[in-house]
Amino acid sequence: MMPAEMSSLESLAERFRGEWSGQHGFVMGAFDSELIGTVGCVREPRVKRLHIAVIWGVYLVSERRGHGLGRRLVLDAIAQARKWPELEQLWLDVTTTNLPARMLYLSCGFQSIGIRRRALKIGDRYYDEEMMALGMR
Repeated sequence: MMPAEMSSLESLAERFRGEWSGQHGFVMGAFDSELIGTVGCVREPRVKRLHIAVIWGVYLVSERRGHGLGRRLVLDAIAQARKWPELEQLWLDVTTTNLPARMLYLSCGFQSIGIRRRALKIGDRYYDEEMMALGMR
């Protein structure tokens, strides 16, 4: 999500409570007197996809990157997702140019399953996304 797409903190918190809490999703945060990192995960609601959950976002403030906090958030999200009955796969997408994030996900056990060419467009520039998956059972 781009900063320009962010809502106010209050409306974002309300959205998280309504859409991504409980049995179908969660948002986890890391705090150091203020919010410094987040990870969000949602389970597919359709019957044919109940075996899949998606990590839809991992974010750290720039000065906290490279110190293991991202790994902790991802591993905690994996552990939380494992609590969902019948979950078999955890998916995520990462921009192919984001090498630190890609290496983090690989080190947490995710494997590449494909590339979506020109998946994102920011201004006049296109970015490819790598689809990654982690077997949960």
